[in-house]
Amino acid sequence: MRKNSYGMPLMGLGTYGRRDEAGIAAMLAALEIGYRHLDTAQDYYNEREVGEALRRSGLDRADVFVTTKIAQRHFGPGQLIPSLRRSLDELGLDQVDLTLIHWPSAHEQVPLATYLTQLAEAQSLGLTRTIGVSNFTIDLLTRSSAILGDLPIANNQIEVHPYLQNRKLVAFCDTAGIPVTAYQPIAKGTLRGDPVLEPLAAAKGCTVEQLAIAFAFARGLAAIPASSNRERLASNFAAQDVTLTPDDLATIAAVDRGARRIDPATAPEWD
Repeated sequence: MRKNSYGMPLMGLGTYGRRDEAGIAAMLAALEIGYRHLDTAQDYYNEREVGEALRRSGLDRADVFVTTKIAQRHFGPGQLIPSLRRSLDELGLDQVDLTLIHWPSAHEQVPLATYLTQLAEAQSLGLTRTIGVSNFTIDLLTRSSAILGDLPIANNQIEVHPYLQNRKLVAFCDTAGIPVTAYQPIAKGTLRGDPVLEPLAAAKGCTVEQLAIAFAFARGLAAIPASSNRERLASNFAAQDVTLTPDDLATIAAVDRGARRIDPATAPEWD
């Protein structure tokens, strides 16, 4: 399984919406299939389920990469670290592999330095192995790097799929040495029936969802598709076996619509 420079498997499982016993069962199925990267968040309210699935799997802790994300309500002075300790308690872990800022503070109500310095402290305390951000723009990343100094930003998790390829931001992250994780990598099923992607997928002997995930991998991105269906989990996982040629990549690149699916009123001004 391919990993990035921080040991994150590029094939991951998004766990949003996976709650209670059904959520645990879905995550257990994914781990049985071979997933070794679980992505959760305080705002998913399922850190307990993620930890339970990990325990029931019988896998060694070191074999599974676990990411969580800090909610905006915990950005204030002295709030972030206690919230992460609660997340660790929910997960039943001593440390997560990656902690992200889920969204930048809405309209900068909390200064960037206030929560980033707390995130850096959380890493120094050993609560998280690495730190990063999510939904950060080029401007926010540039300012974050200045605040963090030599401490690396290990990830920027952003919406990326064939209909929103986010090329400018991905290129900036690549130049800055910031790995990118694509959320919504299969655009929640909306790629099906696409007049360009469907024929290409048929020619490659794969599904359009596998094509989209393989496209993320070909760009050097991690991808965290979500599903509760074992067959779809297995199908998504098999995208690692899909190889794309330069012509394939050019064909997929041409379907970019700039179609953003996740765009709350509190979002930053996108690149």
